[in-house]
Amino acid sequence: MSLKIFVSSDQYNMQHQSVLQQTTTFGQDGDILTSIQAQHAMANRAPQGQLSLSNSCLPKKQGVSAESSDATGEARDITIPKYDKDFRSKQLIKDAIMDNDFLKNLDTSQVREMVDSMYSKEFTAGSLVVREGQAGIHLFVSAEGDFEVIKGGKVLGHMGPGKAFGELAILYNCTRTASIGVPVTDTKVWMLDRKVFQQIMMRTGLQRLQDNINFLKSVPLLHNLSNDVLAKIADVLEVEFYSAGAYIIRQGASGDSFFIISSGSVKVTQRLPGRLEEEEIRILQRGDYFGEQALLKEDCRTASVIALHPGVECLTLDRDSFNQLIGDLSEIKEKDYGDEERLKNPPCAQFVEQPEYDYIKLDDLEVVATLGIGGFGRVELVQYTQDSSLTFALKCLKKQHIVDTQQQEHVYSERNIMMSCKSPFICRLYQTFRDSKYVYMLLEACLGGEVWTILRDRGCFDDHTTRFIVACVIEAFDYLHTRGIIYRDLKPENLLLDSSGYVKLVDFGFSKRLGYSSKTWTFCGTPEYVAPETILNRGHDRAVDYWALGILMHELLAGNPPFTASDPMKTYNLILKGIDKIDFAKHNIGRTAQSLIKKLCRDAPSERLGYQRGGIQDIKKHKWFQGFDWDGLVARTLPAPIQQPVRGPCDTSNFDCFGKDSDIPQDELSNWDVNF
Repeated sequence: MSLKIFVSSDQYNMQHQSVLQQTTTFGQDGDILTSIQAQHAMANRAPQGQLSLSNSCLPKKQGVSAESSDATGEARDITIPKYDKDFRSKQLIKDAIMDNDFLKNLDTSQVREMVDSMYSKEFTAGSLVVREGQAGIHLFVSAEGDFEVIKGGKVLGHMGPGKAFGELAILYNCTRTASIGVPVTDTKVWMLDRKVFQQIMMRTGLQRLQDNINFLKSVPLLHNLSNDVLAKIADVLEVEFYSAGAYIIRQGASGDSFFIISSGSVKVTQRLPGRLEEEEIRILQRGDYFGEQALLKEDCRTASVIALHPGVECLTLDRDSFNQLIGDLSEIKEKDYGDEERLKNPPCAQFVEQPEYDYIKLDDLEVVATLGIGGFGRVELVQYTQDSSLTFALKCLKKQHIVDTQQQEHVYSERNIMMSCKSPFICRLYQTFRDSKYVYMLLEACLGGEVWTILRDRGCFDDHTTRFIVACVIEAFDYLHTRGIIYRDLKPENLLLDSSGYVKLVDFGFSKRLGYSSKTWTFCGTPEYVAPETILNRGHDRAVDYWALGILMHELLAGNPPFTASDPMKTYNLILKGIDKIDFAKHNIGRTAQSLIKKLCRDAPSERLGYQRGGIQDIKKHKWFQGFDWDGLVARTLPAPIQQPVRGPCDTSNFDCFGKDSDIPQDELSNWDVNF
């Protein structure tokens, strides 16, 4: 069982020579920045030696998380500071953002807000803009003067104006592993705080989503659809611009697209039988729509639609996307999805107390062995002193580290969600405790070992083994998603085997109860597994779990995730390029497995298998699962492909060995855990 290391790591540089140390000269400023960004990124990965005492060449993947930044309310409630600047400065910042491999993926409106929200700061000769070893919370754009890149007191190169650096810090906490100094003359930089960046992403995302939903609700054909379905449609709407005089639709042509005017106006014309001239029928403006019949049938267009001066912007939806999300529109015209009723009676966010083992106290537990360690603490196998046949996994989380990384909300969420879950495919949480140094979670002991450890030792799995593991995860997701819960941290490290070889989902530190028709905005997850919408801060929901399911399939079959690089920022840029750029041939992944992976890892959330109108059943029906005994899995009569021997309640032979914990954390007495 892996304990998350969210953001902090001071030991990585002692174990791995830095990219900056290997390079003493740079041909271009961009080379310096790439190295800095790689170092910033690697500072947030777990030191490998902390997690396993084995000599494995496969390090455990660790999760990262920003502070909780979810919006409460509407876009207009989010206030973003703005700072005056001249046109030249705005252009310099914009060019720097657009020249950055990651930032250039942001929407135009988001870039504009970032430019407006950056503030200037001057540094005198001999001072440091960024200090090596300090935590970072800012994105920088060099504005004036010359900047030195310094590592371990050694100057590695220089950087001029118009360069963006430190972008990983606006996604989540990161430790600076190089300094940026001011050598001779005074300099100036533009800065953006992480909190402001998160607010920009939330506000623009919420506003875009709400605008699109409002547009869709204005269409009589669609007004009975649930907010959940409308939000999915809004996600696949494409923006298209037509210059003045352009024919958007031509009478007599076949078409499969539906249009909503988001700006400008159009002229609708029709040529009647026996006439040569087109007759103007009406003018349509912002908020009006046309072409809705194309969603229902493939008839030819009965009129022409022409863009008027100075042009028109339309939101478009094609028939295929519509059918995947909704199906036959005639079935839903009068359907009541119960939105109003759900608003009156929202899903209960309170955890359900489990009476099982409520008689056990913290003092009644005796440590047998350590099952896993990490930056937040340890997972111990503990035995109930009154009954030696009863053992549990006790997750011990350092309170001070939780406070330092502002993860209190995630820890509470983990507790509340796990206490409410009772599924054979999810590790049970029975009780929680607290003292001055730790909060504790008393968990079901799954002694068959980690899927990650077995994968590490075997290299990869065959289709049969992978299919069983993925099927167990699908059952866990089905349980969670029907209860409005997203998981957000799928990976082999978070999958344990019980004594029968069945897989259980563990470690719910990033899980969240969303309810229905909602999105969340906090950046969290494991870099190799995060979905594009998480990276781009566009708001995300349960679709990220289906993306991660595809990544898991690839890792189990190939031995490594499809998107992996020397540092998280490079990994994120690979993810944004898409699954179609991955060469499956070199991994010997079968054609049907490739098909499922690609359908799970579509860039657009609403195009992912599992997220469409057929739900999770669409995944179960895929050809890769043909002949799989789902009923046997649920009934636990299907033989597990991996059954590691468990000789008793205290057998830890399926886990790596760990030394005793010599690090005693300081007391943390702020009382944030009073209700834990």
